Amino acid sequence: FLGEDPWLRLRELKKAMPKTPLQMLLRGQNLLGYRHYADDVVERFVERAVKNGMDVFRVFDAMNDPRNMKAALQAVRSHGAHAQGTLSYTTSPAHTLQTWLDLTEQLLETGVDSIAIKDMSGILTPMAAYELVSEIKKRFEVRLHLHCHATTGMAEMALLKAIEAGVDGVDTAISSMSATYGHPATEALVATLAGTEHDTGLDILKLENIAAYFREVRKKYHAFEGQLKGYDSRILVAQVPGGMLTNLESQLKQQNAADKLDQVLAEIPRVREDLGFIPLVTPTSQIVGTQAVLNVLTGERYKTIAKETAGILKGEYGHTPVPVNAALQARVLEGGAPVTCRPADLLKPELAELEADVRRQAQEKGITLAGNAIDDVLTVALFPQIGLKFLENRNNPAAFEPLPQAEAAQPVAKAEKPAASGIYTVEVEGKAFVVKVSDGGDISQLTAAVPAASSAPVQAAAPAGAGTPVTAPLAGNIWKVIATEGQTVAEGDVLLILEAMKMETEIRAAQAGTVRGIAVKSGDAVSVGDTLMTLA
Repeated sequence: FLGEDPWLRLRELKKAMPKTPLQMLLRGQNLLGYRHYADDVVERFVERAVKNGMDVFRVFDAMNDPRNMKAALQAVRSHGAHAQGTLSYTTSPAHTLQTWLDLTEQLLETGVDSIAIKDMSGILTPMAAYELVSEIKKRFEVRLHLHCHATTGMAEMALLKAIEAGVDGVDTAISSMSATYGHPATEALVATLAGTEHDTGLDILKLENIAAYFREVRKKYHAFEGQLKGYDSRILVAQVPGGMLTNLESQLKQQNAADKLDQVLAEIPRVREDLGFIPLVTPTSQIVGTQAVLNVLTGERYKTIAKETAGILKGEYGHTPVPVNAALQARVLEGGAPVTCRPADLLKPELAELEADVRRQAQEKGITLAGNAIDDVLTVALFPQIGLKFLENRNNPAAFEPLPQAEAAQPVAKAEKPAASGIYTVEVEGKAFVVKVSDGGDISQLTAAVPAASSAPVQAAAPAGAGTPVTAPLAGNIWKVIATEGQTVAEGDVLLILEAMKMETEIRAAQAGTVRGIAVKSGDAVSVGDTLMTLA
């Protein structure tokens, strides 16, 4: 989005910190994308990441299916890097202590250098952390790491109990970048452990210098911060990871539906249960979140099923902890059979084809590929749209978002006593209010403002007898128009694919008919309710 080359940034980071091991998250067979890639792509990506400076790979799978982590873990070890297998922690009727012990054993059999417990939602209670760490350390000879988010307020306590139980490492963040959606503060834990058998030996004064530096850096990103100011107990029920929560807030704003957040948070656990109590971690957190948004905004559960939701129901992402909703599965399978093998076993080697396609596009568009062209190939393979845009505009900053800048300090206006009463319209967090100020400056009345009629053009309704309009259920971009003008379609046929909230949503015909008046093309931005075409 900023036009920065991820491979170059990795090399620059390694150059700046040659003695510090660099670590990345790797989504198993998904790598950094939202689909499974063939084993040859997984192998090549890991090779290039190691060559460019990566040292430690925390490999996880959203389904906690060890089959989906095996190829990545083996590739990491074959290239001499540190392979860390991951337990994506969650709670449900299907998850017990034995669940995590069994997964740990399976990962050790696959071959790992360490194990991470990844509590992406901050739902690991201190007592559960103590029990889980104790039991793993009791049964297995393995280095154990704990990763907790601070969203619910339990992370600091969970880390401390895990340390008492014998965990080998924990994730923290420098104080100026800590808490809320992130991790507990490094300095707080260093101070807590000082003088104990677990003393870290870190210099808190040097840490304060780092905190001061990032305090200034953070100011540049104020516009991108979420609404959370403290802890959020709703997450204890919804199990929404910190990153997912900020995404939901942003996505609902884009849909002009920020007021629907509580409804979406209530719907998420229901969708998760329908999908077999899967953990909420990328990409399943985005899939469940997007489906919950669709269910709320369309006013009908599963009126529209996102492509990725259908993929989970079909078994394309791997085993779910318990069987998925049978009726939903039958609906998406349409008489077919679900996938029961390792999903990647169904994929043919694809690296050669991906490389040929990128080279062809580069030649057609006059793109100069990097010296190690495979890095550019992998960039496009993992991020087809934004990756190609980056290659086309590698040296054109104007084609990308401007670099974040810290807001300039504004002088505070001198307060003056109001001369008389008045009525003002003010905006607070995007909502307008009418404020009536009496003599002396006291607020005597505060009411929500009635929005003025929009000056934006409104799409005309389809004339009587012209057919049924097909409208956009979400704001987003048209990914692909499937139907053609004059085509006869049956109920349920896919008419077009909408890309919204990082997911592809198929827009299907609600009835049989003939396609008329296609109003959009690939790449067009649409708003909720826009007419896309008509069925006559």
